[in-house]
Amino acid sequence: MDLQKIWAPWRLGYVSGSESDEKLSEPQTRRPGASTTCFLCRAAGKYADPSEANRQNLVVSIGKQILTILNRYPYTNGHLLIAPLRHAGELGELTDEEHLEAMQMLTKYTELLTQTIKPEGFNVGLNLGRAAGAGVPGHLHWHLVPRWSGDNNFMPTLAGARIISQSLEAMWEALVEK
Repeated sequence: MDLQKIWAPWRLGYVSGSESDEKLSEPQTRRPGASTTCFLCRAAGKYADPSEANRQNLVVSIGKQILTILNRYPYTNGHLLIAPLRHAGELGELTDEEHLEAMQMLTKYTELLTQTIKPEGFNVGLNLGRAAGAGVPGHLHWHLVPRWSGDNNFMPTLAGARIISQSLEAMWEALVEK
């Protein structure tokens, strides 16, 4: 078998455990109740230069109640996180408006991703609590994961690696330009 090199420089901090958010700017103000250690709360903050902050934080859109952001450590190309702007960890904490806008954003980005990168299907998931796999248990968020036939090939099974064929920056630009 030929050994091929996979270039995924954004994953180094994650796999080495040395991930640092120091390169990301801090908001001028955070929303009421925001956590100072939550990347979703930081992305939802108010910035002097929102367009540059959105690019750094991979924010695709900020609605009235909901934030849509690219997952910095995606399972597949176009993996989005859809979260309330405010720091809320339980479904019962969300208002009717937050529930509705979250579902609207899931619908909007399912359609936009279908047009942009042509997935053959999607996984939509919500992990509530650490035992359920929530990496940010205090700030709930839905995962919108585009899928293609054969995208779960031998790489994850044998090599413990997934191949993402597009940079996060290029994916961000494709979604924000629409």
